[in-house]
Amino acid sequence: MSSTPTLPSHSDAYWMPFTANRRVKRNPVLFAAAEGMHYIRPDGRRVLDGIAGLWCVNAGHRRPEIVEAISRTAYELDYAPSFQMSHPLAFELADALCEEAPAGFSNVFFSNSGSEAVDTALKIALGYQRARGQSQRVRLIGRERSYHGVGFGGLSVSGIAGHRKPFGNLLPYVDHLPHTYDRQQMAYTRGQPDWGAHLADTLERIVALHDASTIAAVIVEPVAGSTGVIVPPRGYLQRLREICDAHGILLIFDEVICAFGRIDGAFASPYFGVTPDIITSAKGLTNGAIPMGATLVRQHVYDAFMQGPESAIELSHGYTYSGHPVACAAGLATLDICRREGLFQRSQELSRYWEDAAHSLKGLPHVVDIRNIGLLAAIELAPLEGQPGQRAYAVHNACLERGCLIRSAGDTMLLSPPLIIERTQIDELFSVLADVLRASA
Repeated sequence: MSSTPTLPSHSDAYWMPFTANRRVKRNPVLFAAAEGMHYIRPDGRRVLDGIAGLWCVNAGHRRPEIVEAISRTAYELDYAPSFQMSHPLAFELADALCEEAPAGFSNVFFSNSGSEAVDTALKIALGYQRARGQSQRVRLIGRERSYHGVGFGGLSVSGIAGHRKPFGNLLPYVDHLPHTYDRQQMAYTRGQPDWGAHLADTLERIVALHDASTIAAVIVEPVAGSTGVIVPPRGYLQRLREICDAHGILLIFDEVICAFGRIDGAFASPYFGVTPDIITSAKGLTNGAIPMGATLVRQHVYDAFMQGPESAIELSHGYTYSGHPVACAAGLATLDICRREGLFQRSQELSRYWEDAAHSLKGLPHVVDIRNIGLLAAIELAPLEGQPGQRAYAVHNACLERGCLIRSAGDTMLLSPPLIIERTQIDELFSVLADVLRASA
């Protein structure tokens, strides 16, 4: 292990993201190393990773194959521009992703994060409608309690009020579907709820309000992750697809969390029996080892842009680091591991055991709901009066002290472990969480 990292005496320079900086910097949580299912603290304590880093380390930490691919590629080709030129690995990874994607997906646009993948998808949707002679289609429809990153586009279609409020006006011409969670109807559901498909019909009301001819796209997470693992009701996504088809509206699935084995398969949309027009991805794409995002489109979307002169730039959009060679190498190595080890099927192999472990917490102090699908789970807690989020944050800290990393979001405990997790480690995660909840009574 390398020398033990410590904060410098003047450690205020780093403005930490989504963090209560003043509170956290008084007693910072630092990781010195990681391996397999564990982080390692500077003092050598091992921490079982119950959230795959941040929904992204699906194949486990410090995989030698990925480390070697990154090192080799950085030595051979540290950087290559992607404007009017490229390198072989970008084409190879795009081909590999299309092989794993649902039928009909033909092209991939690379970026550096889920946020950028979403903003790319939104711009593609607007450009697609313009290319079809539908330039009046400028409206984007998101959903309440959704998270689509922090770019202005993604934030505008997102529906988490606390993320939007500090920034005032965002993009114009945006509307939102209602979220699909109703605790009275859904509490303690295992997998997809039977109630709630009718909530998709609200899209028809939005269409009637704005007129379909003004709407470019609808974007939803198949499973809303960051807001607390809100699982779609049976038939809900199918109904959205039907309405979008009826009105010429593109359907975008944000699979930044759901893809790469988190639900089932390389992408989640086949599990739900729905094929969107555009899929966004990131996180598990490179196992979290290198920042990368990818926006996948179906053939008809790509073809709409390929109608002008051959010498013309079809999509005036991109990033300095689009298709970065080191990121592509990490992505290819990650895909190879997932294919070889069957990790895309691992969630379904463990889903019943995972589900039973999660729902074993029913009846413990402060637990008001449990939700799960694939290797995702949310344990919702009753908030402390007048202190929203503080009960879950205290539980998070107590679990960390007991050697388990379980994320808190609002008053919900979120679990999404690396897909290499074993049953004994599932037992450990939920046993520690149960002990902490009992101790908090």
